[in-house]
Formats: sequence, structure tokens, C-alpha cells
Amino acid sequence: MIVSLDTKAEVKVGEFSRGGTSHVPTKALDHDFGAEQKVVPFGLFLPECDELHLSMVTSKVTADCMVDALEQLWSSQRSRFGSIDTLVLLMDNGPENNSRRSQFMNRLVQFSDTWQIKLRLAYYPPYHSKYNPVERCWGVLEKHWNGALLDSVEKVIGFARTMRWRGENPMVHLVSQIYEKGIKLTKEAMREVERRLERREGGIGKWFVDIIPLPKLLLSIA
Repeated sequence: MIVSLDTKAEVKVGEFSRGGTSHVPTKALDHDFGAEQKVVPFGLFLPECDELHLSMVTSKVTADCMVDALEQLWSSQRSRFGSIDTLVLLMDNGPENNSRRSQFMNRLVQFSDTWQIKLRLAYYPPYHSKYNPVERCWGVLEKHWNGALLDSVEKVIGFARTMRWRGENPMVHLVSQIYEKGIKLTKEAMREVERRLERREGGIGKWFVDIIPLPKLLLSIA
């Protein structure tokens, strides 16, 4: 099953002009003042189901945040996909989720072992992330809330829940957990993680990576 994932640009919470039109007169700030609160949408899109899952993050979208969102999605939906043995993750090569990011790869290895499922990581090269399917959803969300004052986190969540993708509302949840940036493994620990990664040959090893789960018996011994 394909899972397309990406982070949208942060949304400033406040009386800021967002362009677009509104059915009622709306006063908004037309200067780029600093915002006291921000929300960062992180999306997991299932192209085969045309299904969008949004995490509205009030902290930073880090490697741990991304894998936590994937965990939440899979733990709540896996009963629907009992025959699935591989998840193909489509993503850009961002700083928090590239295949050399030690904490991201470590968490994905743990995810693979926990759920006994193979992961195939497929990265888009620079300037090609617009082809990632989840990118199409961001334009719909932006058009949906343009012209509105997103002056509270609750309004941001409300507009996200009422957007329509292919006639359906996305599944949205607020993530208020504080995520720390800069968490990384030691070189020795990363070498252990690297042994679990199957990188494609031919100079494209950072763009295509497979993670095969260890059998439960080996995990129990370890």
C-alpha cells in the first residue's frame, strides 16, 4: 500500500490576511506580524483509497513526529488492510526524513519490527516533490480557508475538518505534544541501524531503501 507523506508550510494563528474572498466583510492584518501560535499540517495520503489523514502539529514536525503520525494511522487502520505486507512511503528528501537522518531511520526500523511489515522508502529528487500525491491536497486546503481569519487553533482544526477531498472530509487530529529537534543517534548506534537497511545499488541508495522486519523469534532473543 502506498502512503504519500509531506509537511505543509506552517500556518500563523491570528488575524492575518490570507487572500481569497469571504461572503461577509472581514478585517484582517495586512502586514506579516509575528504570531504567538503556529500550526503545521502534516499529511498522510493513501492514493488507492483517496483518503487523507492530517496531523495539525503545534510544535515542530520532527522525525519522531512523522513516525508517530504513521504509527497512529497504522494502529487505527491496519485491520482494514490485513493482507498488506509492504508500505511504500513516498516523500521528499527533507532534513527530518531523509534516509541519512539517523533518528528517522531508527524509528522506521522499530516500526517495521513492531508491526511486522516491510517498508519501502521512495524519495523524490530535488525540485520534483510536487509530484508527490499528497501535494495536491495542500492546494485544496489552502483554497478552502483563504478569506477566513484563522485566529485560533480551534478554527484551524475546524477548517481542516470541513475541507473536502474527492467529496470526503479528511481525518484530522490535533498534535499538541512538544517535539525536540536535533535528536540523533551516535555513529555506533547508526551503524547498527544501517545494517537493517537495504539500499539500492547504482548510486541511488539514498533515494530507495527497503526495511525488512526481523522475525518475532529473533526479536524476542534480542
